[in-house]
This record gives sequence, C-alpha cells and structure tokens, in this order.
Amino acid sequence: MGGALTVDVVTPSSASGAGALIAVVDAHQHFWDPAIHYYPWLNDEPPIAFRYGDYRPIRRPYRPPDYRADAAPIRVVKSVYVEAEWNPGDPIGEMRYIEKLRGEHGLPTVAVAQAWLDRDDAASVIEQQAAFPFVRSVRHKPRANRSPADAAPGGMTDAKWRAGFARLAANGLRFDLQTPWWHLAEAARLATDFPDTRIILNHAGMPADRSVDGVAGWKRAMTALSACPNVAVKISGLGQPGQPWTVAANRDIVRTVIDLFGPARCMFASNFPVDSLCASFATIFDGFRKIVSDLSPDERRALFHDNAIRSYAME
Repeated sequence: MGGALTVDVVTPSSASGAGALIAVVDAHQHFWDPAIHYYPWLNDEPPIAFRYGDYRPIRRPYRPPDYRADAAPIRVVKSVYVEAEWNPGDPIGEMRYIEKLRGEHGLPTVAVAQAWLDRDDAASVIEQQAAFPFVRSVRHKPRANRSPADAAPGGMTDAKWRAGFARLAANGLRFDLQTPWWHLAEAARLATDFPDTRIILNHAGMPADRSVDGVAGWKRAMTALSACPNVAVKISGLGQPGQPWTVAANRDIVRTVIDLFGPARCMFASNFPVDSLCASFATIFDGFRKIVSDLSPDERRALFHDNAIRSYAME
C-alpha cells in the first residue's frame, strides 16, 4: 500500500521537548462521511449527549486529506482506523468504505471494525470482518452504567456477549474495549478468562471525572486491570469539556497509565477528529512529548511508534 503519511514538517511547538522528531503511529483515529453514509450519532437529530459537549463541529465529512492537514506538523507514518459507529445494520459496509479510502489515499494502515458481539449474526460478522486483510481488531462498546454509584453488572458479564467475544481469537482478532473505568473489574475478569485474546483499552480507561474521588477510583480500577498481561492501553481521548488540553491537566493521567502498565503496553493516539473539539493535533502530541521527555529514547519510541506497530501487527 502506498501513500503513507510521512510529513516531516516540524513547527516550533512540535519541535519542543525531547524526541520531537520521533515517527508517530497514530493508534486511534477516525474517518467518516455523513453526507454519503449513515452514522446515527452524526446524522440523527437531535445530537446525543456527548462527553465533550456540543459536537456539531465534527458532524461533517472527515477524510484522509482532512486528517493530513490536521496532522501535518507531526511526523505520522501509520495510523489505526477505529470504527465510527457506522450504521449498525451494515457493519461490513464500513470496512468496504475504509478499503476504498486505503486504495485512494493510502490511509489508514490497519483498522478496528464494528462487530456487535451479542447479536445473532455475531459469528458471521466476525468472520467477514476478519477476512479483510487490513482488519486487526473489533470494537463493540459493552453496555455500561451511567456512574460508579450504580453497581449493576455491565455488558461484559452477559453470556451472549461473552460468547461473541470467545470467537475473536480463533479469527485472529484483538478486541478494542471502550468502557467507563467503573467497569474495568469486569474487563479484568474477561482478560483472565480469555488469556489468548489481546484487549486494547481505549482512551486510558476514560478518566473523565477529574475530581479527587473520581481520579482515585480510576486509579484503583486501572491498577487491577494492569495485572492482566494481555491488556494494553491507548492513551488518548483525554480532553475535558470547556477546558484547554494542557500538560498540567493531563500529566498525572498519562504518567499513571505508563507507571501501571509499563512503557511496553501503552501507546499514544489522537482520537481525531473527535479530540479536535478539545485541542489541535500538534497540541496533543506536543503535550505527550513533554510529559514523557524524561523517559529513555527507546521508551519514547515504544510509546509513539513501536507498541502500536506490534499491537496491531503492522509489520
């Protein structure tokens, strides 16, 4: 596949800090075109409640040329597309669309596909998604409670959901998990019960509540999950509604994840265009670089590049 994003232009901002010229593999990004395809959250009215607040600015086509323009200050060499909540009635159609983008633009490098693990057609959908040579993982956000005060079991305990999950390893697929941190005990049990399935936790376990109690609860949950060797973490999606993305706001979150899981099980990602609601691409990656500027060159290279290559079998 040709046309990989290899932008070497470095702005004064992105040049600051150690490791400014490290090649980046963006481990979590999206493309979409709601003018042509159906995405309930991008097409339906009124917009859904969203963790970053008003997301109308991203309810527009976002394709590889838009991503290249956003990422241009950073030397991105590969990317991982993650399913964008495409029409749930046509999960295979999304990968056909991504296949077309790859042919036209050389992006993304690999993909995380949609598969609803608790549907009657889960086995067929998983097999069809695995047949795309660029698909490495699937994502289905399990049913979740609205707050840690609700102790009801989440979707990862459902027998039918787990039966779908059990089919992933045999099809050579990983699982991208996005769930609030108060369900990570269920994730730890899932990882223990299925040790041959690699789980990649999205958005650092979603530490949206930055209160003292919220961060403490998130840290306890992440500590328990870190004991599972088949779990890796994408450090991304750290924006907060109405607040700028800053090193001061996110340093503790980033360093806690790295301390718990180690530099070999973490990877940085943009979550673009979603996180464009919070900051520019350069602001986010320059912030990551500053936060880990004291780590060794090998550790920084692992976080920005090597771990994503290995985790998603890009070589």
